[in-house]
This record gives sequence, structure tokens and C-alpha cells, in this order.
Amino acid sequence: SSVLSLDYLLKKINKMNISIVIPLLNEQNSLEELTSSISTVVKALRLEFEIILIDDGSTDNSWKIISEICTKNQYIKGIRFLKNFGKSQALSAGFKACNGDVVITMDADLQDDPNEIPELYKKINEDNFDLVSGWKKVRYDSIIFKNFPSKIFNWAARITSGLKLNDFNCGIKAYKKEVIQKVKLTGGMHRYIPVLAKNAGYNRITEKIVIHHPRKHGKTKYGIDRFIKGFLDLITLWFIHKFGKRPMHFFGLIGTIMLLVGFFFSAYLGIDKLFLQTSGRLITERPEFYISLATMIMGSQFFLAGFLGEIILRNRKIKKQYIITEKINE
Repeated sequence: SSVLSLDYLLKKINKMNISIVIPLLNEQNSLEELTSSISTVVKALRLEFEIILIDDGSTDNSWKIISEICTKNQYIKGIRFLKNFGKSQALSAGFKACNGDVVITMDADLQDDPNEIPELYKKINEDNFDLVSGWKKVRYDSIIFKNFPSKIFNWAARITSGLKLNDFNCGIKAYKKEVIQKVKLTGGMHRYIPVLAKNAGYNRITEKIVIHHPRKHGKTKYGIDRFIKGFLDLITLWFIHKFGKRPMHFFGLIGTIMLLVGFFFSAYLGIDKLFLQTSGRLITERPEFYISLATMIMGSQFFLAGFLGEIILRNRKIKKQYIITEKINE
């Protein structure tokens, strides 16, 4: 009994408190300063922590620097992708590798401030929130290419999701570990982790105003096209939330309506030809014939799409969407 108690106490003492997950692409000049700043802040909290750096196919010396940092510091882990798979996949790999009770994500460009970590940890650990999203209220980005499109994007996300957050795409966020275990990231869905968490049943979601620094090194990896992709992903997310578990309710409904319209016009043409004879033209010369034909064909296709969607949904297997080539300190 005493041995069991000692083992239990050792596990409690050595329990991982915080995992800091950082996806990156070509950030060789920021990594040493970033990891040093994070280490200083978290060590002051006297908590067990780990830093997980995910190299998303960098073409500069980022992985070499990560390797050197990991050699010097056993609490820093490195994961390297075979090529650039995207931020969602990088976060997925980081989430899978982390051990902390609280998981914090940050960008690697030094625009997120490590001094936000203690307050984010407190909101999860003590205030019992499921997710805390950063809000870059004051931004040091291009007004035309980032700030203004971001405002429109966040407005659309609020309307669609019902979540009253001001900055869905902020890189610095904090989560309970169970949240990131339930959320499955695909495509570019990293922008909508709060929405995915809400859809999974985690409703204790809040936001915190965070400091946003000007970029020190390199240049942004995102262009205006990310907002176009973001809106398309938002539509996808809305559709999946509404009809993802019941595609027949969407496609089947549209298909049924179109089939009924086609049947109505077919019946009208038949009755008119056989009994009313209001027109001397052939059925194939009348526009109602083509309306009927088109709606019935399209209705059948929609109905079939819903049916196939139901079959796929019941037999689907989610495959890993990235390939890791190297790991350090794992």
C-alpha cells in the first residue's frame, strides 16, 4: 500500500501540466528566441511543461535549429513533416503528441506573446473553461490584406456558428486536453477549432485579449486567398454541422421536391394530351416536357447523392493526412 501511494505521489508530482504546441514553416530566425522566452515564462510558474515544435515542411534551416534546441532541452520535442501539409495537419500531429492537461497553441513568428501563457493556463485550470481563444484587438498587420478581410471573416463566422468570438483565427489558444482529443482537424479547419469544440458539446468557451507584436523576421505565409478558402471552409463546416450526420435530409429533400415538380409537369402534359388537348403541338415541342425531364433527372441525382452519403457516413474511416519523417525527444 505504501509503495502504491509513493508511485501515485510521484505520478502526481511529475504530471505534465502544460503542452505548448507550435506549428511552423520557415521560421529559422525566430525559434531560439521563441523557445527561450516560453521556457522563462513557464518555468516561473513551477509547472511541468513541454514544447512541441512541428516543422510543416520548411525549406530553410528550421529543422536543423529545432534539432539543436531539442538536444539541449529534453522538454522540447520536434516533429518534422515530409512536406508542407498545412497548419491543420501540423496541429493534429502536435495534439496527438502532447501530454499536458492544458494545451496551448502559438504561432512561431514571435507575434504571439509568451507572457499570455500564465493567464491562459489559469482560465483553463482554475476557471474551468474548455477553450480560451485569443483576441488580437490591436493588430500589426496590413489593413487592406489582413485586418479588413479578417473582420468580415470573423463577422461571417459569428453569424454562422453562433459563437460570439471576435477573432476565430487567432493562433494563441488554450484548451483542456479532452477538447483537443475530441476535435478532428481536416483541410483548413484549424480556423474553426472553437466551432468544432462547440459542435462536440464543449460550451464553456471564452476569449481573452492578447498582445500582438509586429513581425520581426521573414514574411507572412498567408495571402488574400486564405480568406476565400476560409469562407468556403465555413460553408463546409455549417453544412457538416447541419447535415453531416444526415445527408439524406438535405439532398433527399431537394431531390424529392424536384421529383414532385417533374411528376406534376409530366402529369399535366399527359392529362392535357389525352383529355384536354389545349395544344396541337407534340409533347416534345412543349417547354413543360423539358422542365419535367430536367427536374426528374436532377431530382434523382440529388436523391441518389443523399443515399450514397448515408452509406459512406456509416462506413467511413478517417485517415491521417500527414506524413512524419523525424521526431526528437518523443
